[in-house]
Amino acid sequence: MGLRIAKIKDTIQTEEATKNAMIMPFIQILGYNVFDPLEVTPEIVADVGMKKGEKVDYAILMDGKPIILFECKRSGGDLSINHASQLFRYFHVTDARFGVLTNGLVYKFFTDLEHANKMDERPFFEFNILDFKEHHVEELKKFTKSSFDIDQILTTASYLKYTRAVMNLLSGWMKTPSEDLVRIICGEVHNGKRFTPALKEQFTQITKDAFNELVAEKITERLRMAMEPSQNTKPNLVPEQESDVIQTSPEELESFHIIRAILCETIDPDRIVMRDAKSYCAILFDDNNRKPICRLRMNNPSKLAMGLFDEKDEKIVSLKTTSEIYKFSTQIKKAVTLYLSSE
Repeated sequence: MGLRIAKIKDTIQTEEATKNAMIMPFIQILGYNVFDPLEVTPEIVADVGMKKGEKVDYAILMDGKPIILFECKRSGGDLSINHASQLFRYFHVTDARFGVLTNGLVYKFFTDLEHANKMDERPFFEFNILDFKEHHVEELKKFTKSSFDIDQILTTASYLKYTRAVMNLLSGWMKTPSEDLVRIICGEVHNGKRFTPALKEQFTQITKDAFNELVAEKITERLRMAMEPSQNTKPNLVPEQESDVIQTSPEELESFHIIRAILCETIDPDRIVMRDAKSYCAILFDDNNRKPICRLRMNNPSKLAMGLFDEKDEKIVSLKTTSEIYKFSTQIKKAVTLYLSSE
């Protein structure tokens, strides 16, 4: 869908065309039938206070009640909170807990974290259909018809909202460090030294450069850990209780690196160990057979699969390519989290 949107976005000039060509297909991808008014109702009407006949562009219904409201702007249009007045008013008089402001490219998701039944002014989640990461897709999946669970979404909404706010603040400081931040940093480095205009100018640039170098170092470190296993994490090609020679496939090695990349922010990559066997290749936590992270079943390059663990049960999932392992980042991290919680 992203490729199609990228091609047509500049040719769409009206709000109605944006709805038809961009927003309705998006709602349909979430699993809702846009042609069933009992599931997706366009221009749903309500009386809000003194205003009669208030409309919101789309309402997704479940059991006859709105669960998600959409207010739409034309392709590329401004999505400031000032353009969500109808969404604000309609949110207040319905049972819907989620409102979406969109221009067909960016989808801003709102709820009522700060005051009950009053839509927040800041979204807790944004999805850009032309620029998204894997974890954005995982969050979006929670809004699909098959997975929709209000409580589950709300448990992470606050974390998402404030994490994003902090990230935006840090991003802004990286580009233009605030005077207060520079003053604090200068005070820590030059204890007791007066914060003069000359020192402010000097440390503003130093702070900016230090931010950039730190990020560059973290990126380099993550790539190194993902692509170059240490001596402690070299694949163990000698299987337990098997005498046959085991050959680790390129797909298994590549998958091992991907899994380490997924987990390197959660745990020390040295604790992720690969142990090959005849029927499968085990990825273990602390090289412990009782702590499997997942099992790679890739002896046949044309039929790739991976076993994921929920508590003690293994669930086999098929893969078209090894890169599809990223789609299961949440499940892989969950397995490790369980082991960490028991330490």
